[in-house]
Amino acid sequence: MERRILKNKWYLYLTEFFAGMSVMAVELGASRLLAPYFSSSQIVWTIIIGTIMIAMALGNLYGGKKADKDPNPDKLYGRILIAAIWIAAIPVVGKYLIIGISGLLIFAVNSNFLVIAGFVACMIIFVFPLFLLGTVTPSLVKFTVDSLDDSGSIVGKLNASNTIGSIIGTFVPTFISIPAVGTSVSFLIFAGILLLLCAVYFVSNAGNFFKAGKVSVSLILFLICCILGHDNSFAFWQSNLTYEGESIYNYLQVYEDDKNVVLSTNVLFGVQSVYRKEKGLTGMYYDYAMAAPFMAGVHEKPQLDILILGNGTGTFATQCMRYFDNPNIEGVEIDEKITELAEQYFELPKSVHVTCYDGRAYLNAIDRKYDVIMVDAYQDITIPFQMSSVEFFELVRAHLTDDGVMVVNMNMRGKEEGNINQYLADTISHAFSEIYTVDVQSSTNRELFASNNPKMKERFASNVAQETNDELSQMMQMLSENLSAYHPGNYCMTDDRAPVELLGMKVIDDLIMDEVAYYRRIYEEGGLSAIFDSFL
Repeated sequence: MERRILKNKWYLYLTEFFAGMSVMAVELGASRLLAPYFSSSQIVWTIIIGTIMIAMALGNLYGGKKADKDPNPDKLYGRILIAAIWIAAIPVVGKYLIIGISGLLIFAVNSNFLVIAGFVACMIIFVFPLFLLGTVTPSLVKFTVDSLDDSGSIVGKLNASNTIGSIIGTFVPTFISIPAVGTSVSFLIFAGILLLLCAVYFVSNAGNFFKAGKVSVSLILFLICCILGHDNSFAFWQSNLTYEGESIYNYLQVYEDDKNVVLSTNVLFGVQSVYRKEKGLTGMYYDYAMAAPFMAGVHEKPQLDILILGNGTGTFATQCMRYFDNPNIEGVEIDEKITELAEQYFELPKSVHVTCYDGRAYLNAIDRKYDVIMVDAYQDITIPFQMSSVEFFELVRAHLTDDGVMVVNMNMRGKEEGNINQYLADTISHAFSEIYTVDVQSSTNRELFASNNPKMKERFASNVAQETNDELSQMMQMLSENLSAYHPGNYCMTDDRAPVELLGMKVIDDLIMDEVAYYRRIYEEGGLSAIFDSFL
């Protein structure tokens, strides 16, 4: 069927361009939509990329078959129109679907919950619109190739248009739209571009009132999605948040009560930073980590140089500045927005200099040595593999003084042999001779202290004896009673092989199963109604 606008091949190239751009934008948006619930690990990225490839492959097959059987461009642009509205609806219903899917599967899945729930969510939310966009390329080939003489050139131009669009669709959401206006509005922007593309096509065909009516209905639906879906709140069940937003790396929320200010970067995986308004001990792993300065001789040295890799909102730095007279603290935090929040809401001391950089890259760039290096860059299963390998810990060792101490916050406790903490501790043992661990009470955290000073524990005891703050002294006495020497095994992670995310996922599965065991028993005995009754 001949359409005047299709005689201009540049319009077809633009169609290919915007289709490619939208596919990549939706892929990146998918990662941000899923991250607060399933993390932003390589596992989640694999699920997203895999499901999108499935959608595109099926779309290519279907589009090619339909182009040969019924080469009607109205149907192609109709499919793009449907994809646009579907993408626009994702900010409206996507987060509710994710919670609903997770709620249903959590009672049916005994292992690999994150993988299964993430895969099902991707299939339901993202496969259909990307399947429709996958039909674009084979259909446009049918409309643009006039003869075999220039078929190669035409197909090359179409593929180039798609690739260039994909490049732009990769960079714009990451560096411009998501940091500026958030994930939800980014979905709406790219849906609006597709809608405009289709509107131009249908409106250009004068007299086709039925198609023009479809555009009008689509425009109304899009406006409804804009009204209902512009809110970037992922934790829709939470109210009175002090701050909620997104950075290049994270979904971020700050909330507070009479006693605490809290940063969370992941809705389902808990708290990342806590600031006590009463300016005392936190009761969390930050207090335990303060054993490291004692082990490094905080009361013996005129100045204690401390480096924090994964500074976050600076709770550890704040506590050290509050309780010790001689710390000189540097922080490294890859997310600049978190540092801004630290200054705005968490009273990060101005004397703490924070560099926006990757922790390992920072160590590679400097030659300074420190008395204490804290590694606090682990978050749920998104443990950076480059900061869990023996090469990394050897790099940390090289930046410590001869009697320096590394403290690592390991935020998950595994129960099975060969768990993530065993891997990390055994790997650390290849770089340090002295290793001690202590479990944080009422938490899944474990603090690991490592040094090549054979008298690290004796120095800890002597420096604690000199502490004049009763609260901190009692805390360290309690820690000393629970401090255990670690006897390494044979596990080791390297830059070449560090399966941290698979190991972390096993622990998360155990934690999730432990949390829902109670409700699973209620469900098995009385069904959904019994669960609802348990909340009343």
